[in-house]
Amino acid sequence: MASQEPRKRKVSNPLGLAVLSLLFERPMHPYEMASTLRQRAKEESIKLNYGSLYTTVKALQRAGFVVAREKVRKSARPERTVYGLTALGDLELHDWMRELLSTPMKEYTQFEAALSLMPVLPPGEVVTLLRERQQRLEEGNERLRADMQAASKQGVERLFLIETEYLLAMREAERDWIAALLRLIDKTPGFTRPWSTWHEKRRAQRTPREAAAGKSRARSKRY
Repeated sequence: MASQEPRKRKVSNPLGLAVLSLLFERPMHPYEMASTLRQRAKEESIKLNYGSLYTTVKALQRAGFVVAREKVRKSARPERTVYGLTALGDLELHDWMRELLSTPMKEYTQFEAALSLMPVLPPGEVVTLLRERQQRLEEGNERLRADMQAASKQGVERLFLIETEYLLAMREAERDWIAALLRLIDKTPGFTRPWSTWHEKRRAQRTPREAAAGKSRARSKRY
């Protein structure tokens, strides 16, 4: 099935999905939601900060997906509102999950955008930058493997590490794809010839002032 645009939802932020999922377990106040997500390392997959969480909870409340159940206070701490999932919120949670798991969506990643505009930089510089990205990917992959092994030794079930497995698989696939692109650039003159020619013409057309500015930027990168 081809990728498609996600259907319009009243709340489309992935953090909203996480909140609905937490409230499917039990009623919570926003501080407990944030603590639970961090404890489960979900901020690795879902962008999380308390301000955006509070805003998301309010948006879910306006949509009728969650409702304020009670206010609680412990010792001298501020009063906190406990939220619960509504029947409409339960339907939204399950419909949203089914859509995300079953239907590929078009996602506009920054790396894809950079690849689409890659000819802006000369081939030699692109090769250097891609090799740097490869190295950073592998360093990150090693950390992910170590984190997964540590979590497994602590008794964390594989089910709760599955998004990390997915992330590692995607990063390894990206690393391997970059290696193939580097081979293409290195071994296929026809691929880089028009690209290199265009940059040679650009260099020839630069004014002395532009050339000096380019050299200055190159020196600053070195140091």
